[in-house]
This record gives sequence, C-alpha cells and structure tokens, in this order.
Amino acid sequence: MDVRRLGKIGENVVKNYLISKGIKIIKTNFHSRYGEIDIIAQDEKHIIFVEVKLRSLGSMFSGLERVDSAKQNKILRTAEIYLMDNLIEKQPRFDVAEVVFDSKYEHKEIYYIENAFEVKFGD
Repeated sequence: MDVRRLGKIGENVVKNYLISKGIKIIKTNFHSRYGEIDIIAQDEKHIIFVEVKLRSLGSMFSGLERVDSAKQNKILRTAEIYLMDNLIEKQPRFDVAEVVFDSKYEHKEIYYIENAFEVKFGD
C-alpha cells in the first residue's frame, strides 16, 4: 500500500476517534506556505490542531518523538495563519495522534496525546 493511501486511512481513524469523543472536525489537510495541519477540530473550549503520525507494530520510535521542534514550528506557523484568516478566538491546542498498523496494514491501536506540545504565539 502506498504511503499516501495509508496516511488517508490513518487520518480517517483519527477523525472517527475525535467524532466519538464529541469533537467536531472543521478541516483536514490545511496547507500554508509553512506546512500542513492534518486535522483541525474544535470542542467547547479549544480549536484543536492535530498532527497524525503512523507507526508499524514494533517500531522503535513513537509518533510524538517524530514531532520535533522544527515540525512543531511549522505547525505553529500554519495554525497562526488559520487562526488569523478565520478570526478564531478559542484557545488553541496542539495534539498528536499516533495510529499503529500491523504488517497487513490493519489499524491496531490509536494513541492520542492532548496538549502534546505547547507554543507561545509571537515568538
């Protein structure tokens, strides 16, 4: 299975997870000149920017470990553009979702980390 198709499956797993928690999906695959945000969602208090990472069973690195400071900065800059363009006043939250697949590309687990990283706007 190609990476792009597997990525879409992973994003759908996360979207369904969020919906099951009562979180509304606003947009997927939002692009700016700085990067992409996989899922933008909202709950009563937050506008939620979700980075989706895929991992195979037995992989040494977690999804959170792969969201390094450079990736966080790209997400932040892209989120700033989204917030300004859409006049969003809710508190932003940055989450990471890790979807684990087996060797047959079947979804096995989801690890969802709220507030996976914090950023300061204006830095």
